[in-house]
Amino acid sequence: MLASALAGIRVLDLSQYLPGPLATLTLADFGADVLKIEPPAGDPMRNMPPIGKDGISRIYKACNRNKKTLRLDLKSDDGKRRFERLLKRADVLLESFRPDVLTRLGFPRTRIEGINPGLIHCALTGYGQDGPLAAAAGHDLNYMALAGGLGASGTTKRPVMTFPPVADHAASLNAALAVLAALLARAKTGRGAFLDVSIAEAVLPWQRLALAAVESSGADIPREGHELNGAAAYYQIYETKDGEFATLGCIEEKFWKNFCAAANKPDWVSRHADPLPQTQLIDALRALFASATLAEWQAALGGADCCFQAVTAIPALAAQPQLQHRGFLQMGKQNGDNLLEILFPVRADGTPPRTRRAWQETDLETALRNWDAQNEA
Repeated sequence: MLASALAGIRVLDLSQYLPGPLATLTLADFGADVLKIEPPAGDPMRNMPPIGKDGISRIYKACNRNKKTLRLDLKSDDGKRRFERLLKRADVLLESFRPDVLTRLGFPRTRIEGINPGLIHCALTGYGQDGPLAAAAGHDLNYMALAGGLGASGTTKRPVMTFPPVADHAASLNAALAVLAALLARAKTGRGAFLDVSIAEAVLPWQRLALAAVESSGADIPREGHELNGAAAYYQIYETKDGEFATLGCIEEKFWKNFCAAANKPDWVSRHADPLPQTQLIDALRALFASATLAEWQAALGGADCCFQAVTAIPALAAQPQLQHRGFLQMGKQNGDNLLEILFPVRADGTPPRTRRAWQETDLETALRNWDAQNEA
């Protein structure tokens, strides 16, 4: 069902790097026909390590499966004419230029609306279409810094950089959701829409817990000073004897009681309510976890219903039993490279998502013929 939900929807993707391509990858997963427009030299992400056997970035190929790529020089008159032909037929335009770039290329909002009044135009920028930072350059780290993504995370000494880039991934989902909502609205009204999506502001909705705490206390949240950012012994990451790591998430007292029973520490049950930060109890738990290997802790706590989970290393993801069972990681091939595919992680009516098609290059006339054939069908 999900794989064909957007069948017949034609998407022009002018975006580069991560957020825009990830957004259109989601639309492609739902059945949209995504045509990625790149400058003559290609999306710079083609050169981002690690590089595949064909000289093209594996990240680029992973983000652009299910899509076709067309190179156009939008600075040339011929490229502008070709782009206009595509705009007339498109349902969605997603771009990640700074706010004035399309205008300078000869495609201001008024012209785009005149070419295709029903177009859903999603402009995905760093800081939005207006405001003092609208024209500023930025990357994920900057956006996280601005919108609260780093302030309360990390150690007492300093914020800690996140990986993978949180703002980029959050913004890709915001853009895809906004496009889906705009398509639903267009089905009712027949009108297109202009969607102003900011990568930095994609981090804002994730600050609700922090803002609620700040508004209640009147003070900032110190790093390692909140129940969920390192102050609680029952919600922590612990190192085991063999250098592995495990997580404990006993926020509810019942889970903490189960942990204490399994760990043979009945005298710790009442310490769940110790004032934050629970420094002494954290130190005691660190010593406890360091006394046994991860495998030994898995044997002791695996069946205890205490919100215990080992930290999975990235190379081990495909073999992790729960992830393997669910089937959203599948091996695919792209230009001679094996590619571990991360499929859209939702089952609809019990049906898993389809394995993606390989990314491929195309030309204008072929792309237009394919789009026209969809209309006739």
